[in-house]
Amino acid sequence: TDRKKLHTAPVGQVFRLRPFHVLVATGGGYAGYRKYEDYKLQQLEKRGVEVPVKLASEWEVALYKSVPTRLLSRAWGRLNQVELPTWLRKPVYSLYIWTFGVNMKEAAVEDLHHYRNLSEFFRRKLKPQARPVCCVHSVISPSDGKILNFGQVKNCEVEQVKGVTYSLESFLGPRISTEEMHFSQAPPSNSFQKQLVTKEGNELYHCVIYLAPGDYHCFHSPTDWTVSHRRHFPGSLMSVNPGVARWIKELFCHNERVVLTGDWKHGFFSLTAVGATNVGSIRIYFDQDLHTNSPSYSKGSYNDFSFISNNNKEGIPMRKGEHLGEFNLGSTIVLIFEAPKDFRFNLKAGQKIRFGEALGSL
Repeated sequence: TDRKKLHTAPVGQVFRLRPFHVLVATGGGYAGYRKYEDYKLQQLEKRGVEVPVKLASEWEVALYKSVPTRLLSRAWGRLNQVELPTWLRKPVYSLYIWTFGVNMKEAAVEDLHHYRNLSEFFRRKLKPQARPVCCVHSVISPSDGKILNFGQVKNCEVEQVKGVTYSLESFLGPRISTEEMHFSQAPPSNSFQKQLVTKEGNELYHCVIYLAPGDYHCFHSPTDWTVSHRRHFPGSLMSVNPGVARWIKELFCHNERVVLTGDWKHGFFSLTAVGATNVGSIRIYFDQDLHTNSPSYSKGSYNDFSFISNNNKEGIPMRKGEHLGEFNLGSTIVLIFEAPKDFRFNLKAGQKIRFGEALGSL
């Protein structure tokens, strides 16, 4: 009779989980599983075993997208800005150097104590002689990285890796009005691909370069050209490593990206910087109005900025090798450009390349 009553809450209230928490936990676990699968694929590739393409289903893509990668990327960006104590800099940076194989002998400043935070370390400059720019070839690599794919654009489809394609129009967005472009109007055509080709006898080419976390994070102008327009697509920030690019069709169309378009001596030219997990920050040096990875955005939206109508009548001239922008961490650059039919790439799929080395020429 002296026992006290024990009041207990219903089991449903104790273990109540909100849908958001379930999505985050499930999506995070699945993302970890995919990382493990990517690792196994990389080991098979190193042994020379050809891996068949296996694309993700819609529910797998939706599950991956449920991971709050944009929020995590903003948090990572803020963490990068935190100034590290002098005694902690060398251990932290040395761990990163060891993990990703960074060659600090190429850095303009080799002393690790010089870099106050991770952001400064990621954006480190190279010694002037570390990346000589090839003057013979017409197009050079805008960055360090790995060649995922290259070749002619066919049937309005571009390969992100061998056997996995994405829509050219979905990637670049609707064609920019002729008044905003620096080159002449092409003959009317129903094909989006043909609309981009401004000179008779030319073809459209593409090249995809993947920047790993240990690569040099700045990118440069791949040729002499004039930037007329910028289009910014807010979007997801899924990983863009080769394993995921082989798994998710139109990955580059899902992710946040900045498309620079203009013209070079052979017609249309574009460079697209694709964001990825922890790479929400994409910076273009001459574009102070660009702000990537905002907390909110409308799905499927994009915003345009014309450098001809807003700044001058000539656009932004860029010289081959000139500094163009930077990523916060590794990511991907996609070149899509017009050139004569005798243009040839001097590449092999999967090869490592460094900024300044030749991509192709006439």
